[in-house]
Amino acid sequence: MKTKEEKINIITLGCAKNIVDSQVLLTQLKGNDFDAYHEKNDKDSDIIIINTCGFIENAKQQSIDTILKFAQEKKRGNIKKLYVTGCLSERYKDNLKKEIPEVDNYFGTNDLSILLKNLKAKYRKDLLSERILSKNKHYAYLKISEGCNRPCSFCAIPLMRGKHISKPIELLVEEAKNLSKKGVKELMIIAQDSTYYGIDLYKKRMLGELLEKLSEIEGIKWIRLHYAFPTGFPMNIIDVMKKNEKICNYLDIPLQHGSSKILKIMRRGTNREKSEELIHKIRDIVPNISIRTTLIAGHPGETEKDFEEMYSFVERMKFNRLGIFTYSHEEGTHSFSMKDEVPELIKKDRADSIMKLQQKISYDLNQKFVDKKLKVIIDRKEKNIFFGRTEFDSPEVDNEIILKENSRNLKIGNFYNVIVKKALNYDLHCELI
Repeated sequence: MKTKEEKINIITLGCAKNIVDSQVLLTQLKGNDFDAYHEKNDKDSDIIIINTCGFIENAKQQSIDTILKFAQEKKRGNIKKLYVTGCLSERYKDNLKKEIPEVDNYFGTNDLSILLKNLKAKYRKDLLSERILSKNKHYAYLKISEGCNRPCSFCAIPLMRGKHISKPIELLVEEAKNLSKKGVKELMIIAQDSTYYGIDLYKKRMLGELLEKLSEIEGIKWIRLHYAFPTGFPMNIIDVMKKNEKICNYLDIPLQHGSSKILKIMRRGTNREKSEELIHKIRDIVPNISIRTTLIAGHPGETEKDFEEMYSFVERMKFNRLGIFTYSHEEGTHSFSMKDEVPELIKKDRADSIMKLQQKISYDLNQKFVDKKLKVIIDRKEKNIFFGRTEFDSPEVDNEIILKENSRNLKIGNFYNVIVKKALNYDLHCELI
């Protein structure tokens, strides 16, 4: 029988949505008086819980490698219990039980109460709006919904996360208020599909109304929007962004491709022309907006001509931020019925080519900031250098502000005004004003 004296360490893999899930689990364990931590580096934990990712092949392999690593630690007697939860476990639970029997139990994405029961802990509903921040204390991810109703051909997320379920506005506001009380100044809005928010609960898209409610919370200075699906995009959120200074001039909108033919195969419900029209409309309303997108190289059916269309699309649109994945052939998805015909080497070459183009675009766009004044939030300090971000950048994936230490004592999580002295591909070297 487990005791509350045993140390529990939660290991998180994958996206920000998994980080939120791990923080919710940590909050429940702490609320049950367990000695629990999130990614603690010491080696004296008694119980390990691995929150896995199963999105694409590389992520799955990282999750499996991590499980195997701790399975060996258990064999050596260095840990007592090993549990696995999250997307990989949801999708491949039966296979994992056969292949890695050293794990004491596997749990799916909606099995929090069952996992807690295994640990002799109570599922406390009174803690649902509370969250212990295990990493940075000045910004936090706010997950506004779970699951996805989109039929995208390549995506396995609905298999692991289920249908779209919005979280009520009043609960999100309460959670955000509690985060603000803990010192959070920046909220990152996340979901599988943030622009679908509210349709299931309120019979209409309610993201704009949610943003306005969140902006009323004292202490919250920046609100940043991620994972906005382009089809049926609610333009009122851009109007809110323009009028409300707390809403960052930033939009993460995964477009996935620049060829209408491939977008149709992907079942995205749009085409390249509509994507371009949408981006132009957004930029017309908020000219200085920073737009981040995500693309996929090598989807079944992608010819050299299709890739050239995507390359030209990126060249014309000049996205401020861009990431690109190579296509991963995922069983259970619609695309899995198609032949994965683009060789891995060509997928990689195409992705590298896009990123080389984006590097030049980013460099050119960054030059426009030289000698300009910017407001930045400080994220961390390494040796004698401070690293921060502008409203145009999200943590870990976008550009950084670099400030050398001077006589002024900068504080992590505080805002400062700087002037840009030098611009590189993905960094701005600045001085305090």
